[in-house]
Amino acid sequence: MIEVKNLNKSFEEIKVLKGISTTFDKGKTNLIIGQSGSGKTVFLKCLLGLFSYNKGSISYDNEQFTNLSDLEKRTLRSKIGMVFQGSALFDSMTILENVMFPLRMFTNQEENEMKDRAHSVLKRVNLINAASKMPSEASGGMQKRVAIARAIVNNPKYLFCDEPNSGLDPKTAIVIDNLIQEITKEYGMVTVINSHDMNSVMEIGEKIIFLKNGKKAWEGDKDNIFKTDNEIVSDFVYSSNLFKKVREVYLKNY
Repeated sequence: MIEVKNLNKSFEEIKVLKGISTTFDKGKTNLIIGQSGSGKTVFLKCLLGLFSYNKGSISYDNEQFTNLSDLEKRTLRSKIGMVFQGSALFDSMTILENVMFPLRMFTNQEENEMKDRAHSVLKRVNLINAASKMPSEASGGMQKRVAIARAIVNNPKYLFCDEPNSGLDPKTAIVIDNLIQEITKEYGMVTVINSHDMNSVMEIGEKIIFLKNGKKAWEGDKDNIFKTDNEIVSDFVYSSNLFKKVREVYLKNY
């Protein structure tokens, strides 16, 4: 579990995060949503330890990040998998080499062990036959699956995804959503997803944190978001006529 208490973050005089408190449980897909400029990316970077914060605390399984030694922080980072918005694959490496990269960074495994593990996770994301390809030879959807394979190759306890569906067509985006949710449950990970994609929210939003101007404006799940009378959330979620109609049908039937 990741527990956040009264998190505040400022850049000089500009307050970006204003007293956010929440928890992210393992085995669930936890989504952070909100408009551009709401603080989602800064919040995610604080969770990852990339940004320090001015006030509050972030605890990983009851261990406060700021209380950890440098060695303990490195150990924690070895338990974190990250799926970047643009996949962030190394162009000069094959797909197999990309997936092996975290093993080279954080383990002392022999070459054959690393290859076996990398092949195993590539098989899990249905890319076993693509191991020798270069990233430039892979489609956008394939690159996302490679990024997921790389993120889980080290058996992480925590998985972070920054806009994992960015640039994907709707059908491929659903495949990626379902894959992330399946792997979250298989590995028993704490998965946190930064997203603006309402299809993802409705598909896999087992817990949703809605940020507005650096504050937590709403918290719930994909079912409750249909029922909420919170005007801030409704204005964002139902900004399109399609979702307004979906909500009408949902409320009529449930």
